[in-house]
Amino acid sequence: MTNRNTLLVFAHRDEASAFADVEHLVSGIGKVNAATSLGRALADGDVDEVLVLGTAGVIGDGDSRLDLDTVYQVTTVLQHDFSLPSPELHPAGEAVAGAPAATMATGDVFVQDDAERARIAGLGAELVDMEGYAFASVCERFGVPLRIFKIPSDFADSTTTAEEWDTIVFRKSEQLRAFWDETLTR
Repeated sequence: MTNRNTLLVFAHRDEASAFADVEHLVSGIGKVNAATSLGRALADGDVDEVLVLGTAGVIGDGDSRLDLDTVYQVTTVLQHDFSLPSPELHPAGEAVAGAPAATMATGDVFVQDDAERARIAGLGAELVDMEGYAFASVCERFGVPLRIFKIPSDFADSTTTAEEWDTIVFRKSEQLRAFWDETLTR
């Protein structure tokens, strides 16, 4: 990481469990929580860059299915639960070698339905979360570069449960910490 004043952000406290020794913001789950928490932090502080780490569901099957143990840099975000046209957003932070790029859809629902998953994949998304679009929108409005890195936690299908995520998230936090130590802090 550079010497910039970087704000590290997680949506859920369990995603940040391996980062107890690193200053960070936990925004809360969903687009409203993400937007208000990050907006407040950007308005109140001297932030040069926002770095979001967290989990996401995999959208897609076959050869296009992303791996559950790879950290992806989200380079395009879109909304999947908004009925009016909304633009794709492209986080303006620098690309990181070793992190494959991915497109992510955001909506205020934990996706665990095969039909919904297929609909979201049809939008061109490879990942799905509940905050990314809000983070990107706020950073764009404040003119602050944003980098989003997500590690998949599940396949966002009918076999996915919130209880399963609750147990997996701690291992995913450790994987994010290894990525942070090996890739982002060098």
